[in-house]
Amino acid sequence: MKKLLSVLLVLVLAVSLFAQGAAEATTASTNDSPLVQAAKAEGELVVYGSCEEPYLAAACEKFQELYGIKTVFQRLSTGDVQAKIEEENGNPSADVWFGGTTDPYNVLASEGFLEPYKAENAKHISKPVYMDSEGRWYGIYTGILGIMYNKDEVARLGVKVPQDFADLTDPQYKGLIWTSNYNTAGTAKLIINTVIQKYGHDAGIQYLVDLDKNIHVYTKSGSGPSKNVGTGECVIGLGFLHDGIYQIVDNGYDNIGLVIPSSGTTCEIGATAIFKGAKHPNAAKLWIEFALSPDCVNLAKDNGSYQFLVLDNADQPQIAYDFGLDPTNVIDYDFADATANIKKYISEVMDALAASGAATGDATRFQIK
Repeated sequence: MKKLLSVLLVLVLAVSLFAQGAAEATTASTNDSPLVQAAKAEGELVVYGSCEEPYLAAACEKFQELYGIKTVFQRLSTGDVQAKIEEENGNPSADVWFGGTTDPYNVLASEGFLEPYKAENAKHISKPVYMDSEGRWYGIYTGILGIMYNKDEVARLGVKVPQDFADLTDPQYKGLIWTSNYNTAGTAKLIINTVIQKYGHDAGIQYLVDLDKNIHVYTKSGSGPSKNVGTGECVIGLGFLHDGIYQIVDNGYDNIGLVIPSSGTTCEIGATAIFKGAKHPNAAKLWIEFALSPDCVNLAKDNGSYQFLVLDNADQPQIAYDFGLDPTNVIDYDFADATANIKKYISEVMDALAASGAATGDATRFQIK
């Protein structure tokens, strides 16, 4: 009996020592690691965020809480961030970028404005397509491009619910559609690339010219249309369907319908990256590790962001599946073509719109504020 008790005591002590060692190892790899200490010594981090502000704020507050590093953030559309970083030309006013579709990320990466970093937590990214091969950006979520509509207004006006992108050029929708500004919104840049890849270059640009005849306003931000569908000011909106879910679930607009285009659509990859020349480089690296962890991405669904997460150790937002969204039901997207040509495509689209008589200089329609 005494021998048995001695063996049990040894086992208890061994388990206790193992648990203590594991806890110390965890602490060493988080709070006491060289990277954390170097980041704390810098004392500050500046974040440009292109996801919606509640999630951005929650992520920054969590980072500050975990590491005691003062975290300042500003919400800007991806197009605004791209323009700002290009203008600053290697002397960025922020350290990291968080959220927003990757087309503008890829442009800045190709221009040398994003800093490569080999992130330890990138091992949890589920597919290679969700990260830059050189470590210049890492994906954190993916969201489906689609159509939102106000059920009450569609019924009142007697128009059909559009089921595909091609339907949106029908004259019955004249003045009813909202989308986002090709010059300011990453969502709009994805729309250009999507239709060109679906229909071909010339036909894609002609589609956008035809679509313009039905568009009431081009909002500065990609989420702009979704914010006005529930009120009925926007009858039909183009954008990411998780933004529509936010309006339904969080703001109570159960009169919003969601449509995944029947001929296929694309999805954004929301990303995070370090700006070349960041003034707080270690805090920026620590941010990337944080952004690629459940500590960060699991905050999304509790702060109105219902995108699918691309990390294998994250909790997926069940509500997105409940609304019938499927992150695998998308066309293959040519990132290389989008990166190489989007600036040219934007110029061609705007020129074609102007040639067709669209008032492209009208800031009340092509919003920049």
